[in-house]
Amino acid sequence: MINAYLEITMKVSGEDRPKAGAVYAKYKPTFLTTVSGAKSKDLLLREEDVQVLHGFDSRASAESYLTSKLFGNDVVRELKPYLLADPEVRVYERQ
Repeated sequence: MINAYLEITMKVSGEDRPKAGAVYAKYKPTFLTTVSGAKSKDLLLREEDVQVLHGFDSRASAESYLTSKLFGNDVVRELKPYLLADPEVRVYERQ
């Protein structure tokens, strides 16, 4: 059951959105099979931004992912060239 969501919203130019989407696709299987508490990962390519919504079993799992090697060393490193501003990161917990 999903009890928490990690929402990451990124400003990415229209021409770079497919590249950002490719980074999402590349790491989705690894995220779902290796990250503790990971339940889902969805991509929204919108006109104004790119948003990734991660589902977790708990808020603690969501927050832990933000400090993981997968997130910091791989995902962030590969997305960095496409970001026009710092990403907006939010964690939501189901009540």
